[in-house]
Amino acid sequence: MQSDARGCALAYKMVAERDNEKCSFARESRLLIVAKAKVWASEGWKVVITDPDGKAYTPPEFDQLSAA
Repeated sequence: MQSDARGCALAYKMVAERDNEKCSFARESRLLIVAKAKVWASEGWKVVITDPDGKAYTPPEFDQLSAA
């Protein structure tokens, strides 16, 4: 598991892919990662969020994750 500059575990990971580009982000807050993922998806990126248990979420499931 990765950790941020403060040493906290980063529980949620987002990977966005488009054409030959790939970007990834990790955040402790599921709400922040879902908000970021929705923006990237709306701009045409293929986005997947992975939770602390390793479950993957695609854009149709983002609201399910933010309501958890």
